[in-house]
Parts: sequence; structure tokens; C-alpha cells
Amino acid sequence: MARIKQLSKHLINQIAAGEVIERPASVVKELTENSIDAGATKVSIEITNECRDIRVADNGCGIHPDDILLAFSKHATSKLQNDEDLFEIQTLGFRGEALASIISIAKLTCTTRTKDFETGTKVKCENSEVQQVETGCAVGTIMEIKDLFYNVPVRLKFLKSSNTEFSYIQEIVQSIALSHPEVSIELKKFGKTVLKTTGQNNITQTIKEVYSS
Repeated sequence: MARIKQLSKHLINQIAAGEVIERPASVVKELTENSIDAGATKVSIEITNECRDIRVADNGCGIHPDDILLAFSKHATSKLQNDEDLFEIQTLGFRGEALASIISIAKLTCTTRTKDFETGTKVKCENSEVQQVETGCAVGTIMEIKDLFYNVPVRLKFLKSSNTEFSYIQEIVQSIALSHPEVSIELKKFGKTVLKTTGQNNITQTIKEVYSS
């Protein structure tokens, strides 16, 4: 009979990732909501490689360089400061699980800068390992996901066709765009823009932009 032992941090994250990241659309939802929580007024989403490569860029507040490594840790968040905050949540996300889950099942590069610094920070994550270097970039955050589910073949096997997975992504982005007409959101598939809102904070205008006049 096998003895009981503690699972590795990476394996724990891989198992937990299934609760947060079900398919590519889950990644798009988590990252886009993070951008909006960061105060972004523009969010650009690009999808390639059969929906397994995802790039989300925003002009939000960015991540402080001293916090960047912590941001990819389990249950690390800027959205809750104490127990009482749990009853007054104003943000889209708050659990601090998404980024830790993503880096356990994909290769991620994050480039970010806050307005208080002249240079930014680039972080490369693979197999839950994080490396940080200084870099030049604009204020905001760019999240680049490569080879989603590359190390979870069972999850990869159950993905639908590229067109079907993209339809899930498009539905998520449409919902976010409609609920945040103040944010300009662009969705690209293989370099072609398939959805773009102007962020005029006019729900009628946003509906026209999402579904056409």
C-alpha cells in the first residue's frame, strides 16, 4: 500500500488549475477582468495557435516591481486587504488564484510598468517557476500565454475545434464589453479584428459595436 506524502507545489497548482481554467475562454476572462480591475480604459486581446496562444494587453495601472513575483503566487491579491473586505467586494476578481493556475499549465510572459517607474518589469513563468528582469515598456500590462495545457495532455485532448473554442472566447469578450461600455475592448483572431468597442460609456453604442447596427 502506497504511503501518504505531500504533493509538490507544481502538482498542486496543476490540479487546482482545473477549477479555474477550464478552456482558453477561461484564461481570456480572468486576464481581461484583471485588466479592468487595474483601471484599464483599453484592452486588446489576440488569439492564435488554435486558441492556445493568448495575448492580453492593457493600459491599466501596471504591477509594482516589488509585487510582481507575489502576483503569481497562490492566493495573492491586491483586491482584499482584510477579512471585512470580503463582504464589500467591488472588483471582478479577488481570490488570487488565476495567475498561479495559468503558469502551472502554460508558458507565460508578463511585461508591466507602473507610472511611478521609468522602466518596467518582464517576468517569464514556466512550470510554476518565475524569473524576473528589468525591461522598457509603456505603462500597463501585457500578458502573453503560450502553449496552453502543454503539460496537461488530458485537458488538451478534450478541447473542441479551434472555431468552437474561439466562439466561447468571443462570447466571453462580448459579455465583458457590454457590461463595461466605458472600456475600449478589441478582440483579434490570427491578426484580424473580429470585435472592437470604442469605450464611449454609451451602452447603446456598445451594443451596436458588438452586434452591428
